Amino acid sequence: MKMIAIGSDHGGYKLKEEIKKFLEEKEIEYIDCGTFNEESVDYPEIAKTVALEVQNGQSDKGIIICRSGIGMSIVANKFKGIRCAKCNDEQEAQFARMHNDSNVLALGADYIDISKAIRIVRTWIATEFAGGRHQERLKIIEEIENENMK
Repeated sequence: MKMIAIGSDHGGYKLKEEIKKFLEEKEIEYIDCGTFNEESVDYPEIAKTVALEVQNGQSDKGIIICRSGIGMSIVANKFKGIRCAKCNDEQEAQFARMHNDSNVLALGADYIDISKAIRIVRTWIATEFAGGRHQERLKIIEEIENENMK
């Protein structure tokens, strides 16, 4: 893995900082796409920045964090080629990667504590895409994107 783009709004800032510590401990490179403090920001801008990092190939994967994880996941999934999954536990993270080749992980800071978030991130990063029948489904998703995303 060459790079993870990570970003949060003000509600996810503290959790983002803890995840960055984990990435540093594991010697995983990342780019911090903001925000850089707990002052109120518009989460769509942060999610857009992370999604573009992944879409343009500057980062292999992205992690986005807001209070619920929902708003940011909606924004990220507006970008062609982005498969953002909001995960609440390790099993969801595993299936998001194994079956859906998720390239962006959304977390809800109000719903998971730091240790659980780290376990989710660890699982999501470590899990490989299974391919096979799941690859065929990704092709269908890509066809739908091509039909509907201009």
